[in-house]
Amino acid sequence: MTSGVFVETPPVDGEEELPCPNSVLGKAQLLLGAFQSGAYRLRLSELSRRSGVPKASAYRLAQELVQWGLLDRSGDAYQLGLRIFELGQRVPVSAVLRAVARPLLTDLFTATRATIHLAVLDGTHVMYLEKVGGKASVHTHSHVGGRLPAACTATGKALLAHSSDVDELLAELERTGLTKLTSRTVASVDELRAQLAQVRERGFALEQEETAPGLASVAVPLMGADETVYGSVSATAPLAWTDPRRVVPVLLATSATIVRTLEQRLLVSADA
Repeated sequence: MTSGVFVETPPVDGEEELPCPNSVLGKAQLLLGAFQSGAYRLRLSELSRRSGVPKASAYRLAQELVQWGLLDRSGDAYQLGLRIFELGQRVPVSAVLRAVARPLLTDLFTATRATIHLAVLDGTHVMYLEKVGGKASVHTHSHVGGRLPAACTATGKALLAHSSDVDELLAELERTGLTKLTSRTVASVDELRAQLAQVRERGFALEQEETAPGLASVAVPLMGADETVYGSVSATAPLAWTDPRRVVPVLLATSATIVRTLEQRLLVSADA
């Protein structure tokens, strides 16, 4: 079982309390979604509170999810089961993208000594598919499978700037508000819109101390010839060490290789 403390924290800023669905499948989805804020283990009371599912229903459903391998029981708490990880590896594009990108991200880490991320857009957030860094690499808020607000991350800005749904996503952020992680996090949607225009113009995104003090990130999109965006790759390092003029050419070269290999792999799969 995974080691660690029990987590009993309030929902992250911007989370909405949705009415509890009547279907069993809907309630099960809410139970699994309770782990999205980063908790590794949740007691039944916290699982019920975060999901909005009444405690008695949460208990019955949790037992079934344990039987299916989607949850594991550890003492008096629950954690996501290995079946979740196994199924996640079979999501077609993300599975192929991770397999293609992983060795190239390792080479990118060796070349830059920065913490390297591979991310995709998930609504108004980014989800991290990979993170590569050694013992001496910087500590960041990110983790594989975790999510951060797209508006204040370099990967997120790169993805938002090239998203075909950017207007709808910005409208959603106008409605929900921006999550502020530091004093330097982008303060308004108008400011974010201007940043995204700059990203499109120069071809990379730069974030400085918007997610954590003292850190900066540079990101480029993984964009195909037909402008399909598969994700983004970023390098994160202490602010004083982050020079876009040095990092961007390496990121662009890695991005081009990932996209070329990915599209070849997807074409072979389609023809098979």
